[in-house]
Amino acid sequence: MTATKTNYFTDARQVIAGGVNSPVRAWQSVGGDPLFVSHARGSKIYDTAAREYIDFVLSWGPMILGHAHPDVIEAICSAARKGTSFGAPTESETQMAQLICSAIPSMELMRMTSSGTEATMTAIRLARGYTGRNMIIKFDGCYHGHADSLLVQAGSGVATLVIPGSPGVPECLAELTISLPYNDIAAVQEAIERYGSQLAAIIVEPVAGNMGVVEPQNGFLAKLRELTTQHGIVLIFDEVITGFRFIFGGYQNLVGIKPDLTCLGKIIGGGLPIGVLGGKKEIMEVLAPSGNVYQAGTLSGNPLAVNAGLATLHLLQAKAYSYADVDKRTEQLCRDMENMFSAQGIPVCINRFHSMFTLFFQAGPVNNFLDAKKSATTFFARFFHGMIKEGIWLAPSQFEANFISFAHTDADIDCTLQACANTLKHL
Repeated sequence: MTATKTNYFTDARQVIAGGVNSPVRAWQSVGGDPLFVSHARGSKIYDTAAREYIDFVLSWGPMILGHAHPDVIEAICSAARKGTSFGAPTESETQMAQLICSAIPSMELMRMTSSGTEATMTAIRLARGYTGRNMIIKFDGCYHGHADSLLVQAGSGVATLVIPGSPGVPECLAELTISLPYNDIAAVQEAIERYGSQLAAIIVEPVAGNMGVVEPQNGFLAKLRELTTQHGIVLIFDEVITGFRFIFGGYQNLVGIKPDLTCLGKIIGGGLPIGVLGGKKEIMEVLAPSGNVYQAGTLSGNPLAVNAGLATLHLLQAKAYSYADVDKRTEQLCRDMENMFSAQGIPVCINRFHSMFTLFFQAGPVNNFLDAKKSATTFFARFFHGMIKEGIWLAPSQFEANFISFAHTDADIDCTLQACANTLKHL
């Protein structure tokens, strides 16, 4: 079946469940049919009608160098010419592991997977196997992939589609997951007092990105570290989004907090599917084949993703690009947009952390998922479509993060601000 310029989504729905291979792509929360992408380069993405957009989604975060970076493309092509998958160890896997472990000292040993979801799923299984306990704590609005144990009160696509909690997940599994308000350390203390001897792990996005961008407040992460250490609970940082986005390392490097396990993804594959789980040697050695907690994957550490990731990480390590510059551009964009909304008398709270940002259509502040859900999603949808018409590609959900890459220029920021001004005239 050949799609025409006007029926891409119609054709897709006849052969793909929901017409998309990941739910938020369907644009259900903003309305209308999704645009289909033809190609992307640098800071720009192009639809099938050859329209150009400045891209702030960046494949949901990983394209920190921008799309189709020549060094990354060459690394992929060079690897592909040698074979695309071996199901056997390669030297490049060890090289990537050495690079990541040196950048994030808490990762004494690591294991590659094919996705961030697999990494977090394995982290939970490993924590349970290591501690001999079954219950876990996560936080409302934090999305850690679609593994059964982690879909309770998840953010991101689950929130966007208003899906209630975790249908399809057995009740007995859901009962093993306690979901608490993000940034509420009193709730954590209460849960530990009640269930401490049964808790295997606490998993958290150190900077939330799946309810929109929300920073940790008031020593929240430090207190989590203290409590988990005190009660023998494995602390897991889900740095699938934050790893290597702010510095050459993880968010944990910025704040000096070492979790027991860390999950990575997104950026470390240069845009190709990959995930990593790593942490304390004594925990990681419980994984098979050195231990009895099983995890496997034919495509784990596949040569295409590993070589794309190595090319990306080497550029970041060599300081070929300035994290400070991209942070400065993000700060300017958010500040000037906030001023525009204020001048129009439109309530907006823009949460930003370095090169991640979310526009919440409310007065704010937004410190947790309950706060985020107070946003005017209908107004967001109008703004989203206005910006699309102006050539700006934002995340099609109120509850997602936007990103800026090293490929974004001052001219891109100026164009985006002009687009925002034009859009506000019609709101």
